[in-house]
Amino acid sequence: MNAAATCFVPRPSTIRRVVQETHDTFTLEVDAVDGAGAFKPGQFNMLYVFGVGEVPISISGDPARPATVVHTTRAVGTVTKAMQALRRGHVLGVRGPYGQPWPLERAIGQDVVLVAGGIGLAPLRPALHQIATRRRDFGTVALLYGTRSPEDILFRRDLERWGAAPRIDVSVTVDRAVGGWPGRVGVVTTLIPRAPFDPLNTVALVCGPEIMMRFAAQVLNERGVPDDRIFVSIERNMKCAVGLCGHCQFGPTFICKDGPVFPYASVKRLLTVREL
Repeated sequence: MNAAATCFVPRPSTIRRVVQETHDTFTLEVDAVDGAGAFKPGQFNMLYVFGVGEVPISISGDPARPATVVHTTRAVGTVTKAMQALRRGHVLGVRGPYGQPWPLERAIGQDVVLVAGGIGLAPLRPALHQIATRRRDFGTVALLYGTRSPEDILFRRDLERWGAAPRIDVSVTVDRAVGGWPGRVGVVTTLIPRAPFDPLNTVALVCGPEIMMRFAAQVLNERGVPDDRIFVSIERNMKCAVGLCGHCQFGPTFICKDGPVFPYASVKRLLTVREL
């Protein structure tokens, strides 16, 4: 079988563990087959539920632990709902990893601000793992995380561990407070003006709903961070993952091949066009 055909063949991978993160969001940990667990933060895999279909899911695990491939997603469609029903020992098809990663090497020696909205924390999680492991390579790190309600907060243990690490500032806010929530209330962009980073020496990584990323970039601009130091992760309409089918064409680029991580400057105009 030639290489072009092989890229469309999923590797049967056994599920090691299923974690129900929230009422609609779950994490699957699967065996890495044939050494395919190596990835860079920000990349994604195509996951195939046999007999149902295939979807792109960002890798949410630790790059330093390639024996297990970790994916976190929300059950919102036919494939992800079928995926939520899988249990330990079931088999899932995996192909990848694909896509452009977060530019962590560019951030060495600089402050890093990570802005996450909802499930957008999952694609940023590997970057946070790597930053925590290589803590001395970076300046001040600020994680700004916003979600709908306290019940929707992901990776609580990770948030506590990152917040306890030296010079990593973790701020969490919710859109609406329920159940005696003692923390901040409001959209995630309200955290940016007070976050501890030097805008002239900062790389910003932003992931979440597109409207949230646009407003986050605007507030980062107002704080003094230029567009070419802001990076966003876009996930829409990906089907083949290798730039052949054209479903994810976004202006002159293909999200699966040229992204999902883009310099904000290169997609700023495109994100304002509703028809794309």
